[in-house]
Amino acid sequence: MVQIAETRLRERRREILETASLVFREKGFHGAGMRDIASALGIAVGKLYYWFESKQALLAFCQEDCLTGLLRMAERVESRIDDPADRLWHLVVGHVRCLNESTPGSLAHLEVESLEEPHRSRILRLRDRYERRLRSAVSAGVRSGALRTVDAHVTALAILGAANWSVKWYRPGGRLPLRRIAASFADQLIRGVLAAPEDFQTPTDDSVSAPETTDDT
Repeated sequence: MVQIAETRLRERRREILETASLVFREKGFHGAGMRDIASALGIAVGKLYYWFESKQALLAFCQEDCLTGLLRMAERVESRIDDPADRLWHLVVGHVRCLNESTPGSLAHLEVESLEEPHRSRILRLRDRYERRLRSAVSAGVRSGALRTVDAHVTALAILGAANWSVKWYRPGGRLPLRRIAASFADQLIRGVLAAPEDFQTPTDDSVSAPETTDDT
């Protein structure tokens, strides 16, 4: 019963975050207040405070939800994809799709500097865990010869910076579906670090890196 209650709580918070994300896009994260979010939800601001005690708590939930999903995706890719180049491709695809398809309000994922304690330390630990996984994937690719001799730390940060920024420009219902955008994005990002980009064959099955919480049809 406790687990069911916790699941329902998380689902309701994600629903709220879905609406909050629209407010963030319209007003910017710093410009959006709890009253704006409550108004968009059609509820009294006091009721919103029942689910999130502050905008800081809402921001922390968004970042935790996003990073937890990214870590699950990375673990899945690492356990199922052996080829270093394919693994990096799937990680980039999964990152773009998690942010834009799975985590409501992921625009707030960029606002880690806005977090205050005690949320900040916890979220930074999650972020560090995920960044280490990406650096590890780059290092493994260099060791195998699949990637050029690049600095794993700089390369990982470059990939993260480009992939994270997709939440600023991606809009659902555009000319291309997200899965095609993510695949193209991954192709362009990793071909620049491959030792033999002309030999790379884009994976045709992206199910390994698809978000768990969406219907991948």
